[in-house]
Amino acid sequence: MQLGKVIGRATSTVKHPTLKGWRLLIVQPIGPGGEPDGAPQLVIDNQGGGKGDTVIISSDGKTAKEMVGSDNSPARWHVLGIVD
Repeated sequence: MQLGKVIGRATSTVKHPTLKGWRLLIVQPIGPGGEPDGAPQLVIDNQGGGKGDTVIISSDGKTAKEMVGSDNSPARWHVLGIVD
């Protein structure tokens, strides 16, 4: 698990069939001091995060694949929650 800041949304006319209907966010992982920690990630979201929100993300690909209901999904990162 890691904190991240939502920096935008991704839209696509063509995407993997397992990602249809999923909201895709671009999230910048942040370190303990609030500084960027690595490259921004494409994250599936079912929590309703929006631009500027701080979210808790996970790179547990198995859970992401369970969320979308397919073992062959390219999904890896997902939102666990929104920080108040």
